[in-house]
Amino acid sequence: RRLAVLEAFLSAWNAHDVHRLMDCMAENCVFHSSAGPGAEGTSFFGRDAVRLSYVSLLETFPKANWTNGRHYVLGEIGLSTWRFIGVGKDGIILEVDGCDIFSFVGELIASKDSYRKMRSG
Repeated sequence: RRLAVLEAFLSAWNAHDVHRLMDCMAENCVFHSSAGPGAEGTSFFGRDAVRLSYVSLLETFPKANWTNGRHYVLGEIGLSTWRFIGVGKDGIILEVDGCDIFSFVGELIASKDSYRKMRSG
């Protein structure tokens, strides 16, 4: 069932459907983004903060798609790998590979910790 949640989660990202994204998240969820001032990126605690961070990401990249999704679950831990291809509001195209490490409460995502490759040059 947790694997099905990760598949639904990726599908919701590609549909830009924040309601469906949050349907996959636990009540006391946390999201550690791949960028931010701290070593862990920027952290968002609780459903309201996580929802707003997802809305912001989708607004920053109104044309975004996560491809090549692969999902794995081992007990309480999940892993998804993907390629992000997005066009920002400024028209700049971003294409990077990344992964998310998840923890679960029951069948729902308790934490999402994102990592992505950084392009140089």
